Amino acid sequence: MSDDSAADPHRISIVVPVYQGERTLSALMDEILPLTQVTHTPLGRPMIVEEVLLVFDHGPDNSAAVIRQLTAAHTFVRGVWLSRNFGQHPATLAGMASSGGEWIVTMDEDGQHDPAAIGGMLDTALDQQSTVVYAKPTNVAPHGMWRNAASKGSKWLIAKALAGDNTIDYQSYRLVLGEVGRSVAAYAGSEAYLDIALGWIAGDVTTSPVALREEVDRRSGYRLRTLLSHFWRMVLSSGTKGLRLVSFIGIAFAILGLILVAYVLVSYFVFDSGAEVRGWASTMVILLFGFGATLFSLGVVAEYVGVNVKTAMGKPPYLIVTDPGNGPLGRTAPSTEPAPPA
Repeated sequence: MSDDSAADPHRISIVVPVYQGERTLSALMDEILPLTQVTHTPLGRPMIVEEVLLVFDHGPDNSAAVIRQLTAAHTFVRGVWLSRNFGQHPATLAGMASSGGEWIVTMDEDGQHDPAAIGGMLDTALDQQSTVVYAKPTNVAPHGMWRNAASKGSKWLIAKALAGDNTIDYQSYRLVLGEVGRSVAAYAGSEAYLDIALGWIAGDVTTSPVALREEVDRRSGYRLRTLLSHFWRMVLSSGTKGLRLVSFIGIAFAILGLILVAYVLVSYFVFDSGAEVRGWASTMVILLFGFGATLFSLGVVAEYVGVNVKTAMGKPPYLIVTDPGNGPLGRTAPSTEPAPPA
């Protein structure tokens, strides 16, 4: 590497999925603005934010108007317009696919992620030669006790039961090598969990300590149903490990059935040979457990089949369109020209 190339600043694209950003985006852009000039990481490496991609995911507020105002006010801000609401991960993939930086930083819109931490994450990536760096919170995430506990529990379960090595470190504040992020955006299916898809091709994955800030006072876009869907997508994206777990459950029930059969036979022939075999309640319990395990297994298999069917049918995880305000949907005012004669 030449001295000139070593002195070139690291070019960064920031991707922000926008769902409820009406009250927070302007302040976030003000924080990013100083980084659009050449600055230096804590270890003195030059860096510059070349672009910020605001991916409009059709939220319930007036985020679209704010995105248009920011793109008009700042040359480094670009809007990415989706055709409908797809969710945070597909919106993030859409932003990655539209980026051009050497590095991609993904962050939330709610002010929880401090842009000043990007330099430290870049230092970590370069020092450890990692293509993906997750922010590792040094404080308790400001989501509330129950959501934090559920998040930690689900990540621990995936890591231990399905061998998801980096699951515990997953965060929406991440630094990704540009070509890795754009490659993932090109091939990840609609049901793929973003961080697991990154792990499929990323080299070393590491973390960098970052202090999370309080979110702006607003209603969270995540509901219980959304969080459960998020977790289930992470389970299914983990590959066939879930099917192996189901196989182990089937083996365990089979062994338990053999033990119970042996117990009934010993009881009948050795201890109570003259009496009829009793225990219809126990039999029903065994049947219910057996049918429950079977139905659970079929349900998991059906989910995997469903994911494969959607992938085979080519269902896109996102669709990028032009700004609706500049397209046919934006031409709502009546024409001032007189109508041509019939």
